Amino acid sequence: MELWIPITLFAAFCQNLRSAVQKHLKGQLGSTGATFVRFGYGFPFACLYVAVLHLAFEYPIPEINSVFLIAGALGGLAQIFGTFLLVYLFSFRNFAVGTAYSKTEPIQAALFGFLLLGESVSLVVGLCILIGILGVIVISLAHTTLSASVVRQSLFGRPALIGLGSAAMFGASAAAYRVASLSLEGTGIPMQAGFALAYATLFQTGVMVVWMLLREPDQLRASLAAWRVAVWAGATGVAGSIGWFTAMTLQNVAYVRALAQVELVFTFIVSWLVFKETIARSEIAGCFLIVVAVLGIILWG
Repeated sequence: MELWIPITLFAAFCQNLRSAVQKHLKGQLGSTGATFVRFGYGFPFACLYVAVLHLAFEYPIPEINSVFLIAGALGGLAQIFGTFLLVYLFSFRNFAVGTAYSKTEPIQAALFGFLLLGESVSLVVGLCILIGILGVIVISLAHTTLSASVVRQSLFGRPALIGLGSAAMFGASAAAYRVASLSLEGTGIPMQAGFALAYATLFQTGVMVVWMLLREPDQLRASLAAWRVAVWAGATGVAGSIGWFTAMTLQNVAYVRALAQVELVFTFIVSWLVFKETIARSEIAGCFLIVVAVLGIILWG
């Protein structure tokens, strides 16, 4: 098994944990504060990871270049905008179709990977990506009653465009992060990924602090007050991000983001075993499609 596969599975599991902590915090902080803790409390852990790589494992500190600075900043901005659009999507009454569109990220990651890096996807893996996206869409629409007229109206409405925009931002972010990490060649894969993560997290923290100071100072104060729980969102978030950045340094972003859809399967397993929640048949069918896609990517990716 290639190394990027277990690293991606580890990252998906950590992201699942981080999402659970953020969900808990959202009740105390709101969307902006819950988003901020991912970056603000994650940055110190990212720096610690880089320090350990350098001091304990003797990986050299990379020389910063313009490609790294620009690509890392663009990736950070795209990730913030993608998150904002996804949160904004939930304010629409008919957001289900838009949410389904937001799950097209692996396809858009493949497009940006081709445009920025000249990377291509094999026919078999492309088919697996489509199967995985179909599974995610089935899950997204599981608890929604959709008539033909509602779907028709939603396909070209604002929720659909916002969902596509969110997926495009996340896809662009993944490709930009890969460009930033690869620009640090010669320092070792772990350091390339870790240093790019530290820079992106610093940039995102700075952007969000400025935004919150100007627009939502109460959210910033609340985020700082909730540090006892928020620090775990930062720790699990960075653990997952270390996995994402490392995997995307090793492999095509489309493959990584497609395999990452296994996170939804982890979510349903936790919901079923821990919270004893009932899972709909369509959700089971969606999980099955995702598992088929993941196995296909592992075998032929």
